[in-house]
Amino acid sequence: MSNNICRFEDQTHTIAEGGDHHGHSHDHAAAHDHGHTHEQLDHPGKFNQRDPPQYHRRDWSERAFTVGIGGPVGSGKTALMLSLCRALRESYNIACVTNDIFTKEDTEFLVRNEALPRERIRAIETGGCPHAAIREDVSANMNALEELHAQFNCELLLIESGGDNLAANYSRELADYIIYVIDVAGGDKVPRKGGPGITQSDLLVINKTDLAPIVGADLDVMARDAKKMRDDGPTVFAQVKNGPGLQEIIQHILAAWETSGAKAASKQ
Repeated sequence: MSNNICRFEDQTHTIAEGGDHHGHSHDHAAAHDHGHTHEQLDHPGKFNQRDPPQYHRRDWSERAFTVGIGGPVGSGKTALMLSLCRALRESYNIACVTNDIFTKEDTEFLVRNEALPRERIRAIETGGCPHAAIREDVSANMNALEELHAQFNCELLLIESGGDNLAANYSRELADYIIYVIDVAGGDKVPRKGGPGITQSDLLVINKTDLAPIVGADLDVMARDAKKMRDDGPTVFAQVKNGPGLQEIIQHILAAWETSGAKAASKQ
């Protein structure tokens, strides 16, 4: 993997449990000439009907507890990755993977800001719709995460998707805990638009709250609509670049890590 960059290709990844094979190759004949199909949604999704974590199927010795961070372009995903790396790196053994379509911009940002040592950061170039690499064919990301775990015996792994729309969300095969980031710059209407990222992520982060007065976004409206769309699903209002909300996000991650059994496994 030259320069820690992997180019996304149509591959198949296998989980070795009971001989089950989980293929992620695309049906190119029905993929509208760009390598994958688009799932048609008939409702915005419900938190309590989301795909549950697959803890019982996980071998933590192959890949550490994996936190998937998604959201639209510019919402603050990479800023959250940087803040999480800085906050966790002294106490936990971590590494991360970023996804971009044709560049390694996000990885370069993390390296430039010394989020982690360069060798602990991998870049995936998806070459197409970013959601394909985190849901339909997760093999490139899976391989990068497993390689990082094999090299560093990590306790926690972070992965950032490329910026995408509100319909994008992680496969549970790839992410044990899913964080979806939106920001107030899109207006206070965004939470009620729904979509799997908003309604079915394990944690919704509403970022850049300091900009709310500037763009005319009502945080109370966003809180109301997030609660309505997510049922009992947790939402954190944050300024991930400046600090507010970050510790609450970390608390959610560490609680899920412990609940999964991965924390105990990492100490063995």
